[in-house]
Amino acid sequence: MFIELHAQSAFSFLEGAELPEAFAGAAARLEMPAVALVDRDGVYGAPRFTRAALDAGVKPIVGSELTLADGTRLPLLVEDREGYQNLCRLITRMKLGAPKGAAAATLDDLAPYAAGLVCLTGGARGPLALRLAGGDVEGARGVLARLVTMFGRSNCYVEVQRHLEREQERVLQGLVTLAREAQVPLIATSQPLYARPEGRLLADVFTCIREKTDLDHAGRRLSVNGECRLRSGREMTRLFHDLPDALANTGELAMRLAFTLKDLGYRFPDFPLPPGETPLEHLRELVERGVRARYGTGPLVTRARRQVAHELDVIGRLDLAGYFLIVWDIVEYCRANDILVQGRGSAANSAVCYALGITAVDPIGMELLFERFLSEARGEWPDIDIDLPSGERREAVIQYVYRRYGRLGAGMTANVITYRGRSAAREVGKALGLPRDMQDRLARLVSNWGYQDSADLLTKHLAEAGCDPRHPRIRHFAALWMRIQDLPRHLGQHSGGMVIAAGRLDDVVPLEPATMPGRVVIQWDKDDCAGLGIIKIDLLGLGMMAVLQDSLTLVGETGGSVDLAHLPPDDPAVYRSLQQADTIGVFQVESRAQMATLPRIHPERFYDLVVQVAIIRPGPIVGQMVHPYVRRRRGREAVTYPHPSLEPILKRTLGVPLFQEQLLRMAMVAAGFTATEAEELRRAFGFKRSERLMADVETKLRAGMARQGIHGAAAKEIVHAITSFALYGFPESHASSFALLAYASAYLKVHHPAAFYAALLNNQPMGFYHPATIIKDAQRHGLRILPIDIARSQWLCTIEQGAGARPVVRLGLRYVRGLREAAARAIVRAREERPFASIHDLARRAGLERDELTTLAAVGALAPLGATRRASLWEAALLDPGRLFEPPRGSGSPLAEMTEGERLVADYAGTGVTLGRHPMAMRVRVAGSVIVRQRPGTAKGFVFLSLEDETGIANVIVTPQRFARHRMALVTEPFLLVEGIVQKQDDVVSVRATRVEGLSPLAHNVPSHDFG
Repeated sequence: MFIELHAQSAFSFLEGAELPEAFAGAAARLEMPAVALVDRDGVYGAPRFTRAALDAGVKPIVGSELTLADGTRLPLLVEDREGYQNLCRLITRMKLGAPKGAAAATLDDLAPYAAGLVCLTGGARGPLALRLAGGDVEGARGVLARLVTMFGRSNCYVEVQRHLEREQERVLQGLVTLAREAQVPLIATSQPLYARPEGRLLADVFTCIREKTDLDHAGRRLSVNGECRLRSGREMTRLFHDLPDALANTGELAMRLAFTLKDLGYRFPDFPLPPGETPLEHLRELVERGVRARYGTGPLVTRARRQVAHELDVIGRLDLAGYFLIVWDIVEYCRANDILVQGRGSAANSAVCYALGITAVDPIGMELLFERFLSEARGEWPDIDIDLPSGERREAVIQYVYRRYGRLGAGMTANVITYRGRSAAREVGKALGLPRDMQDRLARLVSNWGYQDSADLLTKHLAEAGCDPRHPRIRHFAALWMRIQDLPRHLGQHSGGMVIAAGRLDDVVPLEPATMPGRVVIQWDKDDCAGLGIIKIDLLGLGMMAVLQDSLTLVGETGGSVDLAHLPPDDPAVYRSLQQADTIGVFQVESRAQMATLPRIHPERFYDLVVQVAIIRPGPIVGQMVHPYVRRRRGREAVTYPHPSLEPILKRTLGVPLFQEQLLRMAMVAAGFTATEAEELRRAFGFKRSERLMADVETKLRAGMARQGIHGAAAKEIVHAITSFALYGFPESHASSFALLAYASAYLKVHHPAAFYAALLNNQPMGFYHPATIIKDAQRHGLRILPIDIARSQWLCTIEQGAGARPVVRLGLRYVRGLREAAARAIVRAREERPFASIHDLARRAGLERDELTTLAAVGALAPLGATRRASLWEAALLDPGRLFEPPRGSGSPLAEMTEGERLVADYAGTGVTLGRHPMAMRVRVAGSVIVRQRPGTAKGFVFLSLEDETGIANVIVTPQRFARHRMALVTEPFLLVEGIVQKQDDVVSVRATRVEGLSPLAHNVPSHDFG
């Protein structure tokens, strides 16, 4: 029997050309009872491979091919749990001990980690084969002896391969001789990089990407043939008829390799408890304290205690008390260190989370469904997302977790970056040597292609891109572009997911350095972790949380006080701004679609805002729920319900289902589902929907409604609502959490605009709008914004007291393009010692470079030094910042001062914003009858018009070039529409024309004085 023990998937990045699942499926088709995935320097694909292999009835064997310091490769297979822990620790040591992407181990590094591992000597890149290929027989013999000493004779195999290459056969004979001499068993492998021969071309493309070349120039770096594929036992028997023991040993070894990922032994850390208390007892105490603080003796306290008791019973049966305590501990760290924190997602459905202060939405008052968060039947860990201010504060929380659980006890979850549309087109196009302009054109167009499109449709797409679909390279491009989709490109870092473990996390999964210093990342993504029962806590950076926190700080610095936990509810001014769609900068409701819907929904209370946040989402839009809701909201349509029993569930949303929780409750009421069954329904119709499960659940849903006496049109309407909406439905708990932040940001914008806009400007980029738009919005609201000033500006935007003690915003030095933060902070430190006496004094004491000084001059930031922009530019141009003494001053700048238009251009070039008039304020459109046309001989070809309308006369200037372009209209049309730029000289206002057109429908004889 032959079993492949050295398969390498696309998780051997830029080498393997097949997903792990493909090898599992191919092994099943070949009736291979087991197969080993041995990817390079990691176990990245092991969870996916394991799931797929078990589903296919194939035994999955775990291993990894390690890179050695001399460039050779050594495959290691896992025999038992100790071996798996050793492999993970060894890979972690390699990865963390070297720069990112440069991990390697020496043979000496292997010795402490050899227990429980089986060593194969590797294929063509193995240490024995490479030495034999170079004629170093003694070196190969010495390496084999060391490996036998480390791993033991029974756990070391000399690996032989046949890929129909002449040189390989010579090396194979040398390997056989070495094995016989040392009495080490042989083992045969194919080391497949793909499941089928057609995978060879994609593997060659990966070689080109890795080597930064193309197929025309890759030469011997490409594979010789297509033999690096998964072979059947029959084919391997034919190939190795002379070495039957090498084949037999594969089956014997596979039987011995008993480890599976079910044997991980992962444990969540224990929470430090008061003496004599269990985790559940301690959790009960904290929750009871929270219930008293949250509900007091109010009307909801009885319901709250009943719900909390139910939730704690479920938590106790699932042994999750420690998990809730650890999340609570992270939240308490945030509060103790003045870091704004809010849990969201399905955790907002939990009264326990609310009592612990993890979430801010009251699930009792909102009537949220706990089973959407946690269910005994699901067998999954709860998922709690914690929103934090993006930036340094979030990083402080992440580093707290690392300190709490150790550098080897915590890690960020990975994010596998895959080849998709544009990136796939560029990489494949480069490898095929397509011209650069064609690569660019294809990359722009493929985002509109479906990679499951038919060949005919893809041919049509290529023709539209200006490519000849019959050309061999274009045909190859189409095939390879489709094949490379979703294959791993490299490993990234999840936006905030952290995994923690009791003891060493690198006993469970290898760790490697993240791009950001001070972080490590595990080799698995969130789906892998969920499938293996590994707990992930999401510490997510949210820009609006940073804006809110910075706003509160700025309010406090100006003598005010705002407590987000106790904002005045349903503030009329806030709701007026929402009803008017005055929401630039407001969380979640600032998009164009939200602005178009806000006046129609006309929110008047918090729940209206919850609906508003949720309604512009794929679910309500795809389910065609938006317009019915708006019509009912405006009183244009009667509120109806599919069945009277559903009125309590749908009443708040006017009979229109908008939230996932409503769909679950509909199933519970209309079909008699339990809460657990309802959650199973949601999952069956979820993103990874299964046709079989959908059919089973729909049958169960109809049967349940029949038992409840619901038939006919009502049953049909309910089934349609649930089955068409479950995929996209937005959780009410999520919408409620976001609505809190939306209300808080709207409140600050209305009542503390200076603090809000300063914080918003300090946390760019975020949201939909550029800082230039935010500044103009602030000015339209009457907020004064002061320019960048080297005598007053800090690095960040700040608040100053304006006239009448009204707060104003001072732009920060961060908005000066090209100014280093270190240089800006040096400016602040230097002026705190003493004011700057001159531009030379500023440049010398702050250590500014010439281009930094020039930009500061151009944007007017040097005005406190007593010169205009152009004068400052002139002085900066003459200045040598390195000179110790200031040069003698001359007679001043010979340059004319900037016009308003030039200042606007300088503002945008130097800062991206302007505090002057909006650019469009200088552009106008005027229309009227032409009463005068003049072209004086002394005007160098300029034409002057006078247009009259009902308000008076407008003067228009037309340049010679513009006159030549629009001559016919300018000379013959009696009525003109002119667009242009307003200019003012000596109190005379004129429009400098940029576009001219005749108003033909108005044309009739109007007397004019032409060119007289």
